[in-house]
Amino acid sequence: MKNGNERRDAPTAATAAGEAVPSPVPADEQSGTRHRVVRSIRDHGPSTAAELAGRLGLTQAAVRRHLDALAADGLVEPGEKRLRGSRGRGRPAKAFALTDCGRDAFDQAYDELAVEALGWIERAAGGGEQGAAAVLAFARARAAEQAERYRPLLEDAAPGEQVAALAEALSAQGYAAAAHAVKAPAGEQLCQHHCPVAHAAARYPQLCDAETEVFSVLLGSHVQRLATIAHGADVCTTFVPGVAAPGGADGAATASAPKTTATARIAGRNPA
Repeated sequence: MKNGNERRDAPTAATAAGEAVPSPVPADEQSGTRHRVVRSIRDHGPSTAAELAGRLGLTQAAVRRHLDALAADGLVEPGEKRLRGSRGRGRPAKAFALTDCGRDAFDQAYDELAVEALGWIERAAGGGEQGAAAVLAFARARAAEQAERYRPLLEDAAPGEQVAALAEALSAQGYAAAAHAVKAPAGEQLCQHHCPVAHAAARYPQLCDAETEVFSVLLGSHVQRLATIAHGADVCTTFVPGVAAPGGADGAATASAPKTTATARIAGRNPA
């Protein structure tokens, strides 16, 4: 139970549209720690109180107090911890994930601007299939430019470390990415715990499609998009069954990129 001195009213941050959304930084002396908790969840995905305590150097009791306040403000929500492998006995751990409001507080203004810009491109091209194709062309051009920034890191990576190098490059761009080896089927999972354009990607899945194509070109391998934040998952997850040398005849991401499977095709598109 919170004491009266610890009451936290949900502060707001102005969006590009002039609306107010909750901010993850309470305006009091606890704001620094609260912000660290939110950022840790953003960067590492759904986390238990024990995991957060270990990362932040706090007691679990202190972390739980912050989580309770953040949940009351609508910035995080509890759920069952997803485990790799078999679950042991006992009550499953409770993991906390960011809510849409929690993500919005980081990226709302940029995301709304992106949606408006993509809408303009779609309309300027005539809407319908032509508009969708124009948005995809923009998404591919944007992804190709990003790929050129990532390529040197992958080329300098040791054999077998390309996925980890791509994760490092993505993290530098705010995607809080990590690479994890998986056994069945054998390969690696590229996990992006944050997406700065999640709302734009929900409206325009071409952004996810183009990014997936670029991953395939950079890694020289077929890749499969398993889940995206834009379509309701906690983490954007891409499966890489095998990693060859960074590929592509001219190093550019184009429509001739190796075949990919994007979440937008298997998880359902936003009808908006």
